[in-house]
Amino acid sequence: MGELAEQLRRELDRYPPGGKLPSSRALVERFRVSPVTVSRALAQLAAEGLVVTRPGAGAFRARPHETPAPAGDTSWQEVALSADGSPDVAPRTVDASGVTVSLAAPQPGVLEFSGGYLHPSLQPERALAAALARAGRRPGAWGRPPLEGLPELREWFARGIGGAVTAAEVLIAAGGQPALATALRALAPPGAPVLVESPTYPGMLALARAAGLRPVPVPVDAEGVRPQLLADAFKASGARVFVCQPLFQNPSGAVLAPGRRAEVLHIARAAGAFVIEDDFVRRLGHADCGPLPRPLAADDPDGVVVHVSSLTKATSPSFRVSALAARGPVLERLRAIQVVDSFFVPRPLQEAALELVGSTAWPRHLRALAAELKARRDAMTAALGLHLPALAVPHVPSGGYQLWVRLPDGTDESALTAAGLRAGVAVTPGRPYFSAEPPAPHLRLSFAAVAGTGEITEGVRRLKQACDEVL
Repeated sequence: MGELAEQLRRELDRYPPGGKLPSSRALVERFRVSPVTVSRALAQLAAEGLVVTRPGAGAFRARPHETPAPAGDTSWQEVALSADGSPDVAPRTVDASGVTVSLAAPQPGVLEFSGGYLHPSLQPERALAAALARAGRRPGAWGRPPLEGLPELREWFARGIGGAVTAAEVLIAAGGQPALATALRALAPPGAPVLVESPTYPGMLALARAAGLRPVPVPVDAEGVRPQLLADAFKASGARVFVCQPLFQNPSGAVLAPGRRAEVLHIARAAGAFVIEDDFVRRLGHADCGPLPRPLAADDPDGVVVHVSSLTKATSPSFRVSALAARGPVLERLRAIQVVDSFFVPRPLQEAALELVGSTAWPRHLRALAAELKARRDAMTAALGLHLPALAVPHVPSGGYQLWVRLPDGTDESALTAAGLRAGVAVTPGRPYFSAEPPAPHLRLSFAAVAGTGEITEGVRRLKQACDEVL
């Protein structure tokens, strides 16, 4: 066996790395040895790392072990990434933690009170599948769409805004987040202040900071942004942009009061500023919400409002179809930035959106969703009142998918969030929703990302367990 192994070792150079050696039968006949001797010789070479044997396939010359390349030195990037070029430009460090909390899937067995999208049981999966199938068969569905979007889809979004907004003033975008990014880049140069509601959506704060902008908070109460504080913030900061969610604001759920709507537009117009209206959950009204107020853009003849709306929240996180609407010269700037960034939204997705919103399944889905969201909201509110009366819910919204919960003074949000995970429920701390120091500790609790009211009741029970540990 040793002589045979030595002979095969000397002959290995005849075969390329990975090349196949003669079969065991051929080696038996050539060297006139027994099959056992051949097997032992090959096993010896395999133990030395020279041969790889594969049952049923044979023996192969092993590939040489590659020496890993030495690790590079990336420390130079710290200098490059911190070199902003101007002392007036805010650092563009991107903190996505407030966004990833609502995007990351929880560990198995953890109930998701942190999610920002509908649970699969609430998504119109069959209607979406049918719409995609029909869209793929439309004539020209796989061709290049108009850069601004399909005319029919632009018209549909324009009708949803109302007022005098026309299809020509609408651009189709690939989701609300990219649309907000386009609007911020179009309206504010790096280093500029931008007014934001306080509290507000962490994803918008991350977008602003990534663009080198400086978020300036304007407090919100149960009736939306406070106009006098908005006017004061414009005056003090010199900002030319205000980002707001007038309908079912995230996270507070507030709706901008009728008496404040015209005042907000007047204040912005007087400051020579734009209002970015993030109308993200217009299609997530609850069954008891009544008639919804019109978007701010519907009552804006002067082009103050840049309107963002989306289909994503009412359908699926993967159905990323949205719209930007604006009047005046800013529309061309929005269009140019969007084209440079993404060219256009894929035509099959736009065709599928048209198929979906034009189907009889669409209004049925919205009605069923409204009823289910109300039931979930009521279940969560009742469970909190029963099990956690120390947690205040100052405003119960009639739309959207979350409750904004006030914690007792001094509560450590991070500790409570960690305790919640140990108890099997994921919650969102309030700190990421503030661009400055928060006035009090909060939690945002989503009731849309779990399977149903049973999981809501169980999730609140687990949250009580966490509160008992921390509070």
